[in-house]
This record gives sequence, C-alpha cells and structure tokens, in this order.
Amino acid sequence: MNFQLKQTERKQAKIKLALKGVSASGKSMSALLLAKGLCNGDLSKTAVIDTENSIELYSNIGKFNVLNLSQPFSVERYIQAIETCEKAGMEVIIIDSISQCWHYLLQLHGSMLGNSFTNWQKITPLHNAFVQKIQQSPCHIICTLRSKQDYLIQTKEGKTTIEKIGLKAIQRAEIEYEFTTMLDLNIAHQAKATKDRTSLFMDKPAFVITETTGKDILDWCNCEKSTIIVGMKVA
Repeated sequence: MNFQLKQTERKQAKIKLALKGVSASGKSMSALLLAKGLCNGDLSKTAVIDTENSIELYSNIGKFNVLNLSQPFSVERYIQAIETCEKAGMEVIIIDSISQCWHYLLQLHGSMLGNSFTNWQKITPLHNAFVQKIQQSPCHIICTLRSKQDYLIQTKEGKTTIEKIGLKAIQRAEIEYEFTTMLDLNIAHQAKATKDRTSLFMDKPAFVITETTGKDILDWCNCEKSTIIVGMKVA
C-alpha cells in the first residue's frame, strides 16, 4: 500500500452540537435560536425531529419544519428521520431529544436472553451507527439530551433555597466525545461548555444562548478569521 502525506486544510465545517440540561432549562428554545443563527435568520431551512411533541410551542421564534417521531425510538427510525430531513434540503437538523434512543437501547438490551455482557456486543454497533449518522450528516446537527436531576439545598443568611441541578446526561457514557461542542444548560437558561473544539466557549463565563451565538458558530464553520467571543466579534 502506498501512503501519501498532505498538508492540513480546514474546510467549511458542519457543527455537531449537543445541549444538555434538566427539564425547563431551555434546551428546545436554545436549539432553535442556535439554528436561526446558523441559517442567517431563515428557520425555514431548519427541521426539528421532535420526540417530545412540544416544539411547536416555540413557533413564535420563526417558521420551521417539524418531523414528529413517535415510539419505537429505535436507531433505525432516528436514522430514517435524519435522512428525510437531509433529502428535504435542510441546512440544520435539531434532534429533540436523543435520550429516548438510549432508553430504547437499554430496554432492548434488557429483553435479550443470555449473557448480559455479551449482549452489549449487539447493542454497541446499533449505537455506533446512530452516532456515525449524526457525525457524517452534511447538515448542521443540534441534539438535546435530558440530564438526570437532583436538588441542591443551600442556606445563606438564614434563607434556604432549593435549586434544581443537572447531573449525568441520559445517554451512553462519554457521549460528549462524539460532538464538536457540548453545552450544559442550568435552570436559569445559562450555558457553559464542557467540551468545545471551536474554542468559542471553553473557559468562558456562563451565558444565555441567542441567535447571535448561532451566527458566531456559523462564522467558525465558514472559516471566518475574526476572533469570536460569545455573541460578540472582536477585530
């Protein structure tokens, strides 16, 4: 076999981004605002694969396309839904959410006869096919993930507060490695990067996602040379 070297060249990229948070942290709305920025304000080029049956509550943000995905939440059905959006010429696909796919695989594993450890050898290829479909899509893809939640009780100056906090994502362990960027959303709708290959968000203060955030990501994807700080460009 003849091997060849070539110089690196970063071409236009397609973002693969995940938003993780507890219920009411603003995952769906944040995903739509990001998509609006990625489409330069034209949400007609965005499709939402909706497993929650609630995304149309946010149609005030703009007119986007919806594909309602119902049970069973199998890998095959998720892949078919993504391919439907691709064939329709969408620029951005939002999958809201991918946690149901993991629930399906867990239930499938639990229903298998035989050795539990060996049975994972049948489940892992299915999950890998799902991840690869996302990674190889010619579209920008934004996935939402539910977080397991807990409550933090704090007492300060005689006043007790209870805050809902997110823990581990409801998906396969280390799923964050499969995305370009992973943003955690708290109950105040503030985002913080836990993984970020764009360098736009890592080690930056928590922020609220806006349409401008999506435009900043689009600039990075299009190899814009300006230095970008969340929601603001610095010459």
